[in-house]
Amino acid sequence: MTWLRAFGEVVRSGLRIEETRLEPLLALRAAAGVAIVIGPTLWLVSPAYAASAALGAYSAGGATFQRSWRPRKVVALGAGAGLALSTFVGYLAAGRLVTFLPLLAVWAFAAGMAWAVGSTAGIIAATTVGSMLVTITLPTSTGRALEHAGVIALGGVTQAVLILLFPIRRWGAHRDALADALAAVADYARRLRHDPTAPFDPEPLRTARDAAAVTPSQARTRPPALHGPRGLAERVRPVVAALADPAVGAPAEGPGRDRARELLDAAADVLDAAARSIRHGSPAAVRPESMDALRVDEEHEVLEGPARQAAERLVELLGEALEIAGSGCAPGRTPAPRGPAGAEFLMRPTMLRLVPVVVRAVRRELRPDSPVFRHAVRLAAVATLGYLIAARLPLGHGYWAPIASVMVMRPDFHRTYARAVARLAGTLAGVALATGVVRALGPDAHVSGALAVVSAGLSYTLNRTGYAYSQSFTAAYVVFLLGMGGQAWEQTVPERVVLTLLGGVLAMLGYVVFPAWETPRLPGRLADWLAANGRYAAAVLRDYAEPTREHHADMRRALLESREARAAWQEAYDRARREPVRPRGLTSREAQEAQEALKGFGRAAMLMESHVPRTGSRHVPVAERFADALETDTAKAAVAVREHRNPDWERVEKALHAWQDAADGRGSPVVRREAELQKRALEDLATAVSRTPLERDVGSAREEQRVRATVAAEGDGSGPAHRSGDGDGERRASWNGT
Repeated sequence: MTWLRAFGEVVRSGLRIEETRLEPLLALRAAAGVAIVIGPTLWLVSPAYAASAALGAYSAGGATFQRSWRPRKVVALGAGAGLALSTFVGYLAAGRLVTFLPLLAVWAFAAGMAWAVGSTAGIIAATTVGSMLVTITLPTSTGRALEHAGVIALGGVTQAVLILLFPIRRWGAHRDALADALAAVADYARRLRHDPTAPFDPEPLRTARDAAAVTPSQARTRPPALHGPRGLAERVRPVVAALADPAVGAPAEGPGRDRARELLDAAADVLDAAARSIRHGSPAAVRPESMDALRVDEEHEVLEGPARQAAERLVELLGEALEIAGSGCAPGRTPAPRGPAGAEFLMRPTMLRLVPVVVRAVRRELRPDSPVFRHAVRLAAVATLGYLIAARLPLGHGYWAPIASVMVMRPDFHRTYARAVARLAGTLAGVALATGVVRALGPDAHVSGALAVVSAGLSYTLNRTGYAYSQSFTAAYVVFLLGMGGQAWEQTVPERVVLTLLGGVLAMLGYVVFPAWETPRLPGRLADWLAANGRYAAAVLRDYAEPTREHHADMRRALLESREARAAWQEAYDRARREPVRPRGLTSREAQEAQEALKGFGRAAMLMESHVPRTGSRHVPVAERFADALETDTAKAAVAVREHRNPDWERVEKALHAWQDAADGRGSPVVRREAELQKRALEDLATAVSRTPLERDVGSAREEQRVRATVAAEGDGSGPAHRSGDGDGERRASWNGT
C-alpha cells in the first residue's frame, strides 16, 4: 500500500463510527464517581485539589471500560494506585531536567513494555505517564505532592466503591463472551446449510476461553451458567462441520442433504436460544419445528454411515444446549461442566501471583525485533522529546504535547496514525464545543465543575463508538476543568489545539524513524501457524490410532496452540495489509492463497477430530505412522517457509500411500479421506509459497505492475472491468504492498 492510500485508510479508520451497544448506566456510574470527588474537594479545599481528584476519578473510570476479565473494582483500584505513584515520583524528580527527563524516559519505556501483558495494561500504564506530566505542575512541596497523590488515589477508590455498591450486569462481559461463542457456532451452522465448506472464525471461542479463566475467589461467585456451555460450543463446531461436508458427511444432493440442512437449522436455533438465555439470564424458547427436527427416527432416518453418526452426536450435544436454554440459567439447574476432577475452572493468577507472569512476559519481549520493545523505545523517546520541545515554546500547558503522543501511540502503524488523526479531530470539535458553551454561559468554578462532570459522562458513553467522538468530550472536559481553576478559554483553547497537533506529529514521526513493520514478519507467522496446525493434526491422528485420555489432552493442547498461532498470523496479516511497505518474502496474493490453504488444512483436522473414537476403542496403528510423517514434514516445511525455500511433503505422500494399501478395519475410510483433504491442502500451500528461481527475480515486479494497473483502472472508473472474477484483483488493490 502506498503512503497516500495508507493515509486515506488512516483517516477513514480514525473517523469511523463503530457500531456497538452503548452502556449509559456504566457511564452514569463512572461520571458519578467524578462528581463525588470534584464536588467536596472544590467546596472544601481548592480548585487545584479538585483537578487532581478529577484526574484520578476520570482515569480510573475510563480504565474500567477497557476489556479485562478481572473485577472492575480491581481495575479501578489498580489504575488509581498507578496514577498516584506516578504523580508522587514525578514530583520528586521534577525540580531539574537532568533528573526528570531520565525518569520520564524510564517510566514511558516501562509503560510501553506493559503491552507485553496485554492492551489493557498498556493503556492504563500510558495514563500514568500522562498523570506524571500533568500533576508535577500542581504541588509546591513534597507534602503537597503526597496530598495530591492521595487525592488521585481517592478517585480510584471512589470508582471501586461505586462498582461495589452499584453492580451493573455482574459478570456481564463474561456472559457476553460465552453467548457470542454460542452465537458464532449457530451462525456457522446456518452458513453450512448453503456452503458446506464455509469458514469459521475461532476468535469468539478464544475470547470465551479467556473469559472462562477465573481466580479462586471469582470461581466461588461465578454463576452456574458460565461453567459448562463453552465446552459445548467447542464440541458442536466439528460435528456440524462433519455433518455438512459432502466428503465425509451428508451427500451433496438428495434427501440426505435436505435432512442435514434441517438438522443444521435446528442446531442454529437451539444454540441461539442458549446464547440468549446466557446473555439475559432468562429462559429462552425454542421453535417447535426445531424440536421436531431433532427427533431421530431409527427406522426412517435417511442419513447413513458417518453422516448418521454425526447427526446422532449432534442431537446428543443439542440436548445439553436445550437444557441450558430451558433453565434460564437458574442456580443449580445449569448442567455442570464435564471433565476430570480438579479441572472445574481455568485458573487465572491472583494479583500477587501475576507478578512472575508479568516478568516472564516482559522478558520475552526484550529483544530488538519485538514490536512491544520497539514501541517502548518510541514511547520513551517521543515523550521526552515532546516535553523538551513544548517546554521551549511560548505556550502554557506544554505537557499536552507529550500526553497527546503517549496516548495515541500503539505498537502498530495503523492504530497509531488513526488515533493521532482521531485525537486531533476530536480535540478540535471538543474545544470548539467547550468554547461556545463558555462564551454563552460565562460559568464560575462550580458551574465549570458541573460541566466537566457532564462532559466526562458523555465521553464514557461514547467510549466504544470511536476514539474521535469520545475524545471530543474529553477535550471539552479538560477545558471546563481548567476553567474551574480560573484559566480563561482564550489561553487554553489555542494551546490545546497546537500542542495536540505537535504531539500527534511526533507520534507519527516516531513510527517512521523506528518502525515495527509486520510485513517482513509474515513468513515467520505463517511458518508458526503451519507448524502448530501440523502438531494439531498429528495429535488428532494419534488419538484416533490409540484413543486414550492422555491423547485427548494432547489434542486439546495442540488445538489451543493452533488457534493462538492462527490469531497471531491473522493479526499480523491484517496489520501488514495496511502498511506502506513492500513485501519481503510473501506478496499479497501469496499470503492470501497460503492463508486459505492453511485454513483448509486446519478444517480437515477439525473434521477428523469429529470422528475421534471414545477412550478404549479399537487401535489403528497406520494412523500413528501418518501422524509422525505429518508432524515431521510440517515442521520442516515451516523452516523452509521462514528461509523462503519450497516445502516438501515426501513423507506425507509415502505414509498416505501406505495407508491406502492397508486393510485397517472399520471406520478408517472416512478418516483416510480426511487425511487426503489434509494432503491436498498442503499441496495448495506449497503452490502458494513455492516459486521458481526466475519467479523469485521477477515476481515482485509483476505484482507491482498488476497493482498499478488496478489502481489506475480505479482512478479512471474502469476498475471493475479489470478485476478477476474470483476477487483476487480486489485483494491486490487493497494491499499495495509491492
